[in-house]
Amino acid sequence: MPQLKVGETMLDLNEEGFILEPSLWNDAVAAALAVTDGVAELSSKHWKVVRYVRAHYVEFDVPPLIRKLCKQTGLQLKEIYELFPSGPAKGACKVAGLPNAKGCV
Repeated sequence: MPQLKVGETMLDLNEEGFILEPSLWNDAVAAALAVTDGVAELSSKHWKVVRYVRAHYVEFDVPPLIRKLCKQTGLQLKEIYELFPSGPAKGACKVAGLPNAKGCV
C-alpha cells in the first residue's frame, strides 16, 4: 500500500494517491498531497477550492457538482483545471482529503 509521510505522520494512500483516513487531513497534508499531484504550492485560489470542496463533503457526504463549485468559488472551470491539472474530481478532491470522487465533481 502506498504511503505518504507528512511531518511525523505516515498516511496510507490508495492506488490513486487518495488518503484512506480523511480524519487525518490538515493543511500540511493538503500541501503534501498537492505536490504528489504536480502542484508545487497552493495559492489562495487553490485553498478556496479545497476548502469549499471539503466543507461541502463534510456537510453533504458528497463532493459538489462542478457547476456549484464554479458558482460558489467564483472560478471558471478553465481556472479550476489550471489550478488542478488532473481536474476537480481527482486533483481538488485528493488535496481536500476526500475519497476518490465517482461522478460528482
